[in-house]
Amino acid sequence: MPKTPSSLPIEIKISTVVAISTILHSADPATIDAALHQMTGGVSDFFEDEFAVIDIAAIAHESPAIDWPALVALLKKYRLNAVAVRGAGPEMGDAIRAHGLSLDDGSSGVRAPDSKEAAAEPAPTPAPEAAPVAAPAPVQPAPVAAMIIDTPVRAGQRVYARGSDLIVTAVVNNGAEIIADGSIHVYAQLNGRALAGASGNPEARIFALSMEPELVSIAGVYRTFDDGFPNDLSRQPAQIRLVGDRLDISSLAPASRT
Repeated sequence: MPKTPSSLPIEIKISTVVAISTILHSADPATIDAALHQMTGGVSDFFEDEFAVIDIAAIAHESPAIDWPALVALLKKYRLNAVAVRGAGPEMGDAIRAHGLSLDDGSSGVRAPDSKEAAAEPAPTPAPEAAPVAAPAPVQPAPVAAMIIDTPVRAGQRVYARGSDLIVTAVVNNGAEIIADGSIHVYAQLNGRALAGASGNPEARIFALSMEPELVSIAGVYRTFDDGFPNDLSRQPAQIRLVGDRLDISSLAPASRT
């Protein structure tokens, strides 16, 4: 009799994992250390043991020799756990894998074959010519519905809306984390951490009826509020959007009439 999944010593299931992209413009550990210290403001729990994908596409052509142990240890110092490398050339693959890192092509996490591997594949046999037929009308993909959360998001909880907006109709407590590939809408008090545009969408925004977050991020640009949220917008309806390379906070309260 075949064993049921519950009777097996191990089960394998697909799980959604959020990873932070760490995009390098330098391979010098001292330079990266200084930049991370400035970014986090010395806050020890700025990153809470997040998974990190190291993106070296911008420097791969000029920095083929990267000190992977030093880089992994440096990210670990800031509580970022490196799991994969993106943008690496084929000649770097062995060195990357030797340090326990995976190769990521930026989409599925499975690296596409390089040009030599592709050239080794036999060319497909051309199909016999046939009379041309009218191409079918393109099928428009169905819009992805927003994820809606109707209950409070408590400390220690993480909610991720993959490929869509996130709508929360209850309070987001301190210590909670809400993430969306699109925009985030909180029709209550927003405390905790809010990360919009998690897949890199710079047009994403964060909206809340009462804004008092610990940390916000849009498309990887972070801002913390260790000294408190701006007084004129604290616990007020507000939105946060990315303008250039900075986060802009503005009121959503209607203008008072004189």
